[in-house]
Amino acid sequence: MSFSESAPARSWLEHVKATIRLGLPLIGSQLAQLALNVTNTVTLGRLGPDELAAAVLGWQAFFVIWMFGSGFGYAIMPLAANALGARDPRGLRRFLRMGLWLGFAYALLATPLLWRGEALFLALGQEARISALAAEYLRILQWSLFPQLAIIALRSFFGALERPGIALLALVMGGALNLLLNLLLVFGGWGIPAMGMAGAGLATLLSTSCVALFLAAYAAGAPSVRIHAAFGRFLKPDLPALREVFRLGWPIGATIVAEVALFSATTIMMGWVGARELAAHGVALQYSGLAFMIPLGLSAAATIRVGRAQGRGDASGVSRAAIAALGVGAVFACLSALAFLTIPETLAGLYLDLKNPEAAAVAPFVVGFLAVAAVFQIVDSLQGLASGALRGLKDARTPMLIALVSYWGVGAPASYGLAFGLGWGGIGIWWGLALGLTTAAALMTWRLAGRLRRPLAMAAAG
Repeated sequence: MSFSESAPARSWLEHVKATIRLGLPLIGSQLAQLALNVTNTVTLGRLGPDELAAAVLGWQAFFVIWMFGSGFGYAIMPLAANALGARDPRGLRRFLRMGLWLGFAYALLATPLLWRGEALFLALGQEARISALAAEYLRILQWSLFPQLAIIALRSFFGALERPGIALLALVMGGALNLLLNLLLVFGGWGIPAMGMAGAGLATLLSTSCVALFLAAYAAGAPSVRIHAAFGRFLKPDLPALREVFRLGWPIGATIVAEVALFSATTIMMGWVGARELAAHGVALQYSGLAFMIPLGLSAAATIRVGRAQGRGDASGVSRAAIAALGVGAVFACLSALAFLTIPETLAGLYLDLKNPEAAAVAPFVVGFLAVAAVFQIVDSLQGLASGALRGLKDARTPMLIALVSYWGVGAPASYGLAFGLGWGGIGIWWGLALGLTTAAALMTWRLAGRLRRPLAMAAAG
């Protein structure tokens, strides 16, 4: 790819505005998709602390499997954006089609593993009752892997077209449906018996299936999108596109899982500390995850804008799109950290019935964990945004290695050592997370800085 700066460079303010304009609906989509799990957790938390802990445990197992497979869907975004920047619209549907192929194939391979969830939880030292409840939830939730992966692929398709509002609308409607179904299926009503844990899993399966079908129908039938023939020749293999999506997708998935699995590992460790700490850990992770959806949405915006700029050979656009996303994301991260530090008791009360003595005993742990989450919120945002910009440059393998070293060479050992070696308990696990995320942020931004210098140097030489 040769870079050129012949086109007028956009100002920094224009790049910031473009990042926010594209990023806001992408943030909304991330929040709406995560809200599906938040709804489940809040609903099941009303059944009691054991059910809340089981919901956390079951979701973490599902989330790890889902996030690795999501790499194939997320790979569509930079590949399609790059193709559109290079004025190759055919590449858009080729990468979507093969991304869906890989996602569905992966789901077929992954669901048998999730079916054995109870044995896995017991082998990891979790309490028998909580393991049984988590498995009850997971055995139905696992089938939502198919629509969840399809949603990510279609979100990437609409994002590359810079039409992310469609996915946002679908996910908001799906979230509302999930809430209604949770209330109906978990607690019963209208002639339907209470299903408890299984009801939350079924609610998510039904609501995500509706979202996936809506997005597919819109991509195929809406006049403004139909020209791209999203599902044209869907059953015809395209080996070059398949290889490209796989080549970029598996390290993206591995990068995401390296971080997700770190959080899942800390959930397992927290289960060794105690049930109250595990429940508090789940609540704090929900808030941390919700806050992270903002930089994650901006990260997707950076992927799209950097990918398009690279596709059209715009060196200045590549650099400014990446830096603008980092700046905007840092501002949002500071605001999230401020909320965690100033209103932690209020946040804990949204998840826990503080009139219940058992639930009230969990709240102090939530407050402590959120204080540490405020510290690493900024560095977690920076690593996510830098990783997104690198994906726009189709750079995925080095970020994957950085993630593995940071999270599993630093974060996981630090969490275990602080919690059990030094006896800090649950708070030590969270400080270990902070160390791993800080390492990742430093290395990811260093990698991005090096990559941004290359196209600019090439442009100057040309």
